[in-house]
Amino acid sequence: MTQPGSMAINTGRRRLLQGVLAAPLVNSRVFANTGKTFDTIIIGAGVFGAWTAWHLSRAGQSVALVDAWGAGNARSSSGGESRVIRTAYGPDAIYSRMAQKSLLQWRALSARQSQPVFHPTGVLWLSSFRDDYIKTSIKNLGQLGIRHEVLQEQALANRYPQMDMQDLKIGFLEQDGGALLARRGVQAVVAEAVAAGVKLLIGKAEAPVQHGDSVVVRLTGGQSLTAASAVYACGPWLPKVFPDVIGPRIRPTRQVVFFFGTPVGDTRFAPPELPVWADFNGGDIFYGIPDLESRGFKIAHDVHGPEFDPDTRQPRGSHLEAEQNVRRYLQKRFPDLATAPLLGVRICQYENSSNGDYLLDRHPALKGVWLVGGGSGHGYKNGPEVGAQVAAGVMGASNFQPEPRFSLATKLTTHNRAVH
Repeated sequence: MTQPGSMAINTGRRRLLQGVLAAPLVNSRVFANTGKTFDTIIIGAGVFGAWTAWHLSRAGQSVALVDAWGAGNARSSSGGESRVIRTAYGPDAIYSRMAQKSLLQWRALSARQSQPVFHPTGVLWLSSFRDDYIKTSIKNLGQLGIRHEVLQEQALANRYPQMDMQDLKIGFLEQDGGALLARRGVQAVVAEAVAAGVKLLIGKAEAPVQHGDSVVVRLTGGQSLTAASAVYACGPWLPKVFPDVIGPRIRPTRQVVFFFGTPVGDTRFAPPELPVWADFNGGDIFYGIPDLESRGFKIAHDVHGPEFDPDTRQPRGSHLEAEQNVRRYLQKRFPDLATAPLLGVRICQYENSSNGDYLLDRHPALKGVWLVGGGSGHGYKNGPEVGAQVAAGVMGASNFQPEPRFSLATKLTTHNRAVH
């Protein structure tokens, strides 16, 4: 039942969000000519940059947030429809802890919006055997107090009859995980940051220049911004801005995601009957998101694609082979969707570090500059905690302890993915 006044409140929230997103798109030339100096300039309004701006603004800093096309744009790694938020990471409990903290912030953000940012579908993991990843995931979830349920072969088949579970032996359900609405989420974070005083500018930033104790960032058209610190969180463009420092240590790849139509009137492939899921599939991982907000059944093959240029969007290639691969999997696991109509194809990009760990570190030569990236296909969910850690580092917080795994020194030019 709708409470009195709730419709007016939701309408008001929607208007505020629309107004905040529209109003601050200041022309960077006009803004720069005011001569204003910021505490921090952030390059990239994706999930890492947006949450960093959000945390810094709430700590009282003056922040400029710069993006070439705007928050959640179609070229960014933080654009698109949806992302998984899960806390299981096998032996990598560091990411489980980050996801646990981030989930609290995503839930709080979603509760403040007129439309949900987070859908609490749960996350179902499936495997044909109990390997080390499954065992350590379950162990870490228990140690962190994260709600989960271990499901054996028959229990899986009984609970999820829309899936063919014949070859599966074990699974577990993260009861509090689910899906994030990617574009909507990052735009909501930016809107709140702007409402707190962050200045959002649209423009392309060049590499920074150290000038005494200040960092100067020049935008296209000759405009310059000056601040004590600059955070470069520009996703797949990070190697292009810093070719000598980063270069091949971060490699963008092209990933293809498919959306299929479900049968008319059939609710088995939408929440709450189907959660977000990930299938180890004998080491050849597939994952998917149920039909959210009538967008379609989302599925992807978790394997790195060809190297990808974020500017030219090359290589493009045909989706036919990838679609055939996905349909073969659907025939095996979701047989009622094997011939489902294709509703859409989305080209995503991963900016992969050499081993899948994030990059959150200072520039080795420019003391006021931070390098933030290497999301490696699993970074979106942890945006809130990445932003909190970067903000603490930028402000020199006494309790900030840099994570060695996220240092530039650990990023190699030879790629060997180790984080899943």
